Amino acid sequence: MRLTKSKRLILYSLGQFYQSINQPLISKPLKLRTSKIAFIELLLESKLISKQKRALYKNIESLEKKKLIDYEKKMIKFTELGLQELEIIKKEIKQFNDVENYFKTSKKPRRKLQTTMN
Repeated sequence: MRLTKSKRLILYSLGQFYQSINQPLISKPLKLRTSKIAFIELLLESKLISKQKRALYKNIESLEKKKLIDYEKKMIKFTELGLQELEIIKKEIKQFNDVENYFKTSKKPRRKLQTTMN
């Protein structure tokens, strides 16, 4: 299933948000969830996503129509399909992070590098 960049970003943001708020509760049988409005306000406050409030609502509704998220007592939860899509996004991001980390820590190439003037 292909999602737009903004929908993937929203899905990933929701996953990261849930991971961060539930991290201290790993050893307990509890899970925290959020409502749609609270999550949208959090995204707007973070200024990481440059969408307007109405566009965020539409994107979240689209994720719901695609059966990636669902609501339980007005709180957002991931469906199995949503969790699978989230894992795909995490794998893609991990590849980019791995490349970045490799070049930060790698040795210089054996061949001589050429210096040029801009």
